[in-house]
Parts: sequence; C-alpha cells; structure tokens
Amino acid sequence: MSDVTMAGLGPARDQVPAARPGPNGGRSWLAHLVLMPTALIFAAPLLWMALTAFMPDSDINRYPPRLWPSHFSLAGFQRIFTEDDYPRWLANTVIVSVAAVAGHLVLCSLAGYGFARLRFRGRGVAFALVMATVMVPVQVLMIPTFLMFKNLGLIDSLGAAFVPWLASAFGVFLMRQFFLSLPRELEEAATIDGCSRLGVFFRIVLPLARPALATLTVFTLLGSWNDLIWPLIAISSEDTYTLQMGLATFAGARHTEWSALMAGNLVATLPLVLAFILAQRYFVATMSFSGLK
Repeated sequence: MSDVTMAGLGPARDQVPAARPGPNGGRSWLAHLVLMPTALIFAAPLLWMALTAFMPDSDINRYPPRLWPSHFSLAGFQRIFTEDDYPRWLANTVIVSVAAVAGHLVLCSLAGYGFARLRFRGRGVAFALVMATVMVPVQVLMIPTFLMFKNLGLIDSLGAAFVPWLASAFGVFLMRQFFLSLPRELEEAATIDGCSRLGVFFRIVLPLARPALATLTVFTLLGSWNDLIWPLIAISSEDTYTLQMGLATFAGARHTEWSALMAGNLVATLPLVLAFILAQRYFVATMSFSGLK
C-alpha cells in the first residue's frame, strides 16, 4: 500500500522528494559559525558592565579581577538613586528624548509626505538643499547654533537639549523613501470617497507607515538619549543635566566606585535595548520598502 499513489492524496510517504537546499544553504552554517563568536565578542563589554553593577567593592578592587561576583550586591543601585542626582538626570533625559521622538515623528513624516506626494515648484531643489545639510559636520554648526539659542534665551534649559532633535534630514529622507513605495491607488480611492489631503495622510498613510515610524523612533531615541557633546555646550546648571552629562561628571567624582558607575550605565542602557527589541521586526520591512541598504 505504501508504494501505491492514491488518487487525490498525492505521492506516498516514501516517494516524497527530499527538499533541496537553497543556493546559499551550504554556506549558511559557515556564516553562523563566524557570526556567533563575533556576536559574543561584541556582547562581552555589556555583560561585564552588568556583572560589575552587581559586584561588591571587594570583588571589583581585587586583582586579578573576578569574572563572576562572589555574591550579588545592590549597593551601586542604592547609591545612584539615594545619594546622587541620578533620578533627576534620568527624568531630564526622558523629557528630552520624548520631545525629540515626537518632533521627528510629526515633522519628518509631514515633510517626507510633502516631498513624496505634493507637486510644487522647486520641490527637487528644496529636497536637495535638505539632503545637503547631511554633508555639513555637526561641529561646524555648534557655534552658530549656540549663538542663536542664546539670543532666543534657550541656553541652560532642557529646550536647548531637545530643539535641535525635533527634525533631521535623515528622518525626512527615510519617510520620503517609504512614502514613495506606497501605492497611490489607496490615496486616490480615499480622495474619491471625500477624504481630504490631511485625512488621507492621517487615516491611510500613517497606519501603513508604522515600520518606518518605528525605525525612525529607535534612531531618534538612540541619538537624543546618548547625546553628550551638545548638552555640554548648551547646559551648565546641574538641575538640567541630562543622563550622559551626569554620568560623565559622576565618573570623574566617583572614579573608585565602579559599582555605582556601572549601575548607572546599566540603567541608562536598558531603555535603548528594550526599544530596539520591540522595533527590531520593523527594520527589515523599512529597509526593503525605502530602498535603504
């Protein structure tokens, strides 16, 4: 019975052809063999930081150093949350990052949609000028930006930290490329049904652009959360220190308390890791639709 092919049931079990490996199937194991040790090498500093955050001072100051703590201690976390201004730095950084992400999602999506769909004179020139700003080094713009913010009264405030992050040429380019990949028929059908241009944008386009919005959110969060150079120039009051500024001064003042320093870095890293994990599945879709490599 096993050698007989029944009508409508396909070939017998022992006659099913074996699956052929893909064109790169023979090389996949070699790629994984190389990438796995490489991933462990890149993860080693993060693992060491996490272990040091839970080490007691006796283990940290020991030579040769211990790779695993003799016992887990929360003394470093107690120091940063009770003896220092770490909670204030963390709150300031959250405010700056939320404002930066909100500004990018609103302004870059609107500008990207305008460059992708609206027809107006000088559109190509305007987009070229926006993209030309990518070639200007950030260091060249620091002094003019500082003078402008000083005239506006934003120096030494949280506004000085997040206003430069409200929009970027990369965000406009990313959203424009994604909007160009969307079919126009969806927008035309909504327009025929009586939907306005803004209605089409908010009801049709933005829900379809969730992968690009998630990717832009992660990139903006990484940049604004880890920014150090510009806050060092624009902020001088300890009440408005961001997290990276606080950790920089904390390292100088407490260079011997490594458990507290590593605990602060660990808490500062966790939101970024969580955001990347949540938005990771959107990256491939964004890059394939927008044409970025």
